[in-house]
Amino acid sequence: MNVQSQIKNYIAAQAEPKRSDMQELHGVILGIMPDCKLWFLDGRDETGKVVSNPNIGYGARTIKYADGQSREFYQIGLSANTTGISVYVMGIKDKKYLAEKYGKKIGQASVTGYCIKFRALKNIDVDVLVDAMRYGVDHTRA
Repeated sequence: MNVQSQIKNYIAAQAEPKRSDMQELHGVILGIMPDCKLWFLDGRDETGKVVSNPNIGYGARTIKYADGQSREFYQIGLSANTTGISVYVMGIKDKKYLAEKYGKKIGQASVTGYCIKFRALKNIDVDVLVDAMRYGVDHTRA
């Protein structure tokens, strides 16, 4: 199954209203990054053990490790969680930036170093979320 089919099936498997919110966010992110690489991670490690929620990734950046190795990973992530939706803004060096810049303006959301978690789109200011994602994409280009 190709990545687009995996993403479509993952979003379709969510209960409403999460399904509609995720579909809308998927479109918003593709609007920000129209030609980006798409990823689908099923949440399992190489042994098949579940280690995270499945997630959709958008874009590509290179992660460099202290030992000199590197690997490609996504810039923006989208995932359903038990209470709502998580948006991951990956690769921002200043782990306080998202919370300080967007935390008070975004609405009913938890904002950490790279994750913006909320129950539903109706509870947040989507324009503020878009600004945070654009910032992440602009600061993590390969």
